Amino acid sequence: MSEMRAARYDRYGPPEVLYEGTLPKPVAGPGEVLVRVHATSVNGGELSGRAGKLKLVTGRKFPKGIGVDIAGEIAEVGSSVRHLAVGDRVWGTMPHLTFGAAAEYVAVRPRQLSYAPEGIDLIQAAALPGVGTTAITALRDKIGLRSGERLLVRGAAGGVGSVAVQLGHALGAHVTALAGAKTLDLVRELGADEAHDYRTTGPAALGPFDAVLDTVGTGLSAYHRLLSPGGRMVSIAFDADRPLSSLGAVLASGVHGSRRIRFFTGNPLHRLFADLAGYVERGAVRPVIDTVHPLSGIAAAHRALESGGVRGKHVIRVLKEG
Repeated sequence: MSEMRAARYDRYGPPEVLYEGTLPKPVAGPGEVLVRVHATSVNGGELSGRAGKLKLVTGRKFPKGIGVDIAGEIAEVGSSVRHLAVGDRVWGTMPHLTFGAAAEYVAVRPRQLSYAPEGIDLIQAAALPGVGTTAITALRDKIGLRSGERLLVRGAAGGVGSVAVQLGHALGAHVTALAGAKTLDLVRELGADEAHDYRTTGPAALGPFDAVLDTVGTGLSAYHRLLSPGGRMVSIAFDADRPLSSLGAVLASGVHGSRRIRFFTGNPLHRLFADLAGYVERGAVRPVIDTVHPLSGIAAAHRALESGGVRGKHVIRVLKEG
């Protein structure tokens, strides 16, 4: 059995526990496809998982893989798969609460993928699947954002936030962005009508809003109070260091009628990836990439995301250059 390169870790801990190792190359089952991964990217939940903050989900069996986003080409098609062929450019994510996309090959069911959008390469495409489908689910499906509404995006320069600003603009909302001072230029470029430094502009200086998208996960009640009657708030993050109090704020919000906080973890499937590709091909959404790292630089990518001040996504190029 041939082997492949993959990012691994043998214990929970800081970014330095990550390394480039090898493991057997997977084989596509009858209802699966084998994807030759060109690139993946780093998402916030992976940091918590690697650090051991989500052990109820990730378990205690090692070594473990890392990575959720998939951008690559079909290398092998299972016997019962009909609509995908070897060589097709695809993107998507690993199944819900499953990691391992930072590897040369992954075997997944076709529902985890769609055709990658035309007009961008697969390295760029890797920045979008998880965060893009999360933004669509939050703004279009959970909030039901309408043209002319006032939207606040908290964490607007990060992975989900940078897509949410673009999508909110495309849906016709008036977008207010909260981000770090060094990234205000970026969020304005992406379509924010107003951009504020979160360090100097607190919730008391903002509002009211018809919709709030929170990607930070702390201080939710203060932002919940900014909602106008009938306003909707979605949080796609929680404080991993204080999970009970963070989740408690979300659960308690259910008694506040329509002015509630909705909390979800993404579980995107084929239709959402196809919808996201459509937004990209129409020019409404573009990938925002901070840095492209080699697979051997996976630890550096995690360290950079943890340090903050990110402009978009840290992408891991799996495919060797040349």
